[in-house]
Amino acid sequence: MRSVLSRLDRVFAPSPDPARVGWLREWTYAHRGLHDGVRVENSPAAFRAAVEARLGIECDIQRSSDDVPMVFHDWDFARLLGRPDRGNEVPAQDWRQLRYASGDAPIDLGELLGIIDGRVPLLIEVKSKQHYDVALTCRRVVDALDGYAGLHAVMSFDPRVSRWLRRHSPATVRGLVMRDDDKGHTQSNLARHLALWAARPDFLAYHVQALPSPMVAAARANGMPILTWTVNSPETRERAMQYADAPIAEGAGLP
Repeated sequence: MRSVLSRLDRVFAPSPDPARVGWLREWTYAHRGLHDGVRVENSPAAFRAAVEARLGIECDIQRSSDDVPMVFHDWDFARLLGRPDRGNEVPAQDWRQLRYASGDAPIDLGELLGIIDGRVPLLIEVKSKQHYDVALTCRRVVDALDGYAGLHAVMSFDPRVSRWLRRHSPATVRGLVMRDDDKGHTQSNLARHLALWAARPDFLAYHVQALPSPMVAAARANGMPILTWTVNSPETRERAMQYADAPIAEGAGLP
């Protein structure tokens, strides 16, 4: 069975062009920006700090009620903004009136691109859930990236994102985020391979606690860059250095 899956991997997830994806291996990426007890995750302050530290940046994207790609992880505002609202029920203009504890306001993808201005690479994770219009988010993200010259890639747990990009924005570097524990949707070996074949990504961003993985090792040997998350301790950083090409890190996992 494993040999059959390996042969199908080579058909459905061929080795990406090194000229397109080589830069992915050259950076450490600050998970949701360089945040700490003062700078809030996915906030302008966290992103500016990452740029100053010469770290790549990973961020999360979901849509406001008027379909603006906002930089925010949780589906609701409770944890980070102390409000019961759900992001997809609030227009972008009202998002910008909110404030983190640090005083920053949430921003959209276009504003984040202005902060980075091509100085460090950006990994954009498209959020997804059941019955969510992933294609619309992809379109809004690609529209925001139009004309942006800095290094960037778009990734998601949802293989439909990479598949949409392959069809509609083939120049965009695309990734598949994966985990295989009890919180994931790809808990079986077959499910993981099916997600890989559906996505046909340029790179994987794999849960560090799930490494080593035979599938990941085979993809890496075939030339696919392997990123890993969330590297947040010396131990997980050591694991990332052994089994992946670049860490998506925070806290004690940063260099």
